[in-house]
Amino acid sequence: MAVKPPTEYAESSIRVLKGLEPVKQRPGMYTRTDNPLHVIQEVLDNAADEALAGYGKKIKVTLHADGSVSVDDDGRGIPFGLHPEEKAPVIELVFTRLHAGGKFDKGKGGAYSFSGGLHGVGVSVTNALARRLEATSYREGKVARLVFEGGDVTEPLVVRPQGEGDRRQGTTVRAWPDGRYFETSALPMAELAHLLRSKAVLMPGVTVTLTVEKTKETQTWLYKGGLRDYLMQTLNADPVIPLFEGEGFATDNDNFAEGEGAQWCVAFTEDGAPVRESYVNLIPTSAGGTHESGLRDGLFTAVKSFIELHSLLPKGVKLLPEDVFARASYVLSAKVLDPQFQGQIKERLNSRDAVRLVSSFVRPALELWLNQHVDYGKKLAELAIRAAQTRQRAGQKVEKR
Repeated sequence: MAVKPPTEYAESSIRVLKGLEPVKQRPGMYTRTDNPLHVIQEVLDNAADEALAGYGKKIKVTLHADGSVSVDDDGRGIPFGLHPEEKAPVIELVFTRLHAGGKFDKGKGGAYSFSGGLHGVGVSVTNALARRLEATSYREGKVARLVFEGGDVTEPLVVRPQGEGDRRQGTTVRAWPDGRYFETSALPMAELAHLLRSKAVLMPGVTVTLTVEKTKETQTWLYKGGLRDYLMQTLNADPVIPLFEGEGFATDNDNFAEGEGAQWCVAFTEDGAPVRESYVNLIPTSAGGTHESGLRDGLFTAVKSFIELHSLLPKGVKLLPEDVFARASYVLSAKVLDPQFQGQIKERLNSRDAVRLVSSFVRPALELWLNQHVDYGKKLAELAIRAAQTRQRAGQKVEKR
C-alpha cells in the first residue's frame, strides 16, 4: 500500500485573503446564493437608510433589459472626497473595503442614528459578486462616477460639475450580478415586489417604484396609513376585535437610547393563516428574533392581567403566551440603535434588550386599551382561553396514549 507523503504545514501554508477575496471565496457567508435578491437588497437598504434619516422621499428600482439592476435615491449622495486616513475616495472605499461604512458611529453626531447597515459589509458584497457595478453620486453641485468589474476599479473616479438634467442630490447604483455565484440570476419578482412594498409601508410618505424595462411595467407604492393599511390588505380573515395599533419610543429619561422603540399593528382572527412580519430599522427579519419576543411578551402580560382583573379564567386552565399569540397577526417595526443580527443576511434579531424594549411599550398600551374597551377585552380573553383549553385537552390525549 502506497504511503501518502505528509503534506507540508509551514509559514507559506498560511494564506491571507485581501480586499473582497473572502466574499468571492465564500459568498454563502455573506449573502443568499439562491438568487441575487439579497445583494440588491443591500443597495436598497442604503437608500432606505437615507429616507429613514430624513433625507430622501423617492426610491426607484429598475430591472434593465441587459440583466442589470439599478437603485436610485434622492438622499445626500455618497461622499466622494478623500478619506482623511485612507487617502482614497470615500465612495471607492464603501464599495471595495469590507467593514468600511457610515453606520458605525451611532447616536448624536453620527451620519445615521438608526440604520440597517451595521458591519460596513453590505454593498461591498454586492460589488464583489457583480460582473460590473457603476456608482454615481450627486452632491455639493457635483456628479461623481466610478466603475468596478469583479469588485476592482476599472474606471477611476471622475468628478464633474452638475449639468442640466442632473439630479441635485442622491445616489445611483447599477449592478450586473455575476451568475457564477448564484443558482439562478433571475430575481424572484414576487419577493422583490413584497420587499419594495414593505419599505413603502414602513416609511409613510416615501414613494417606492419598480420598473421592468422588458415589459415596460411600472409599480408604485406610497402609503400614508402605514402599518394598519398594510395589515388590513394582507389579512386572510376578519379580525374578531378592532386592530390594536400603537407606537412607543424612548426619551432621554428612559433606560434606552433616545428614539429607540417600536410601531405595531396587531389583529386577532379566529381562522386563516396568521400574517406576521417584523422589521428592524426597515430591515425585514423573516426569521423573527428578540423584538418579536418582546411583542409576544407584552401581549401575553397585558391579556393575562386583564383576565385576572376580571376573574375570567376558568378553574384548572393555565394560560401560556402561545395561547394569546396563536391567533395574532401583526406588523412590527422596531427601531434599535445598535442592533445585533444573526449573520450578515440579518434575518433574525439577537439583541437581548429588544425583548424588554418592545414589551415595555406594548404591554401598558394594550392594558390601557383593553380596560377602555372591556367588551373587546373579554372577546380577546375568550379567544385565548379557548386556545388554552384546546391545548390542554390535546396534552391530556397524548398522556392517555
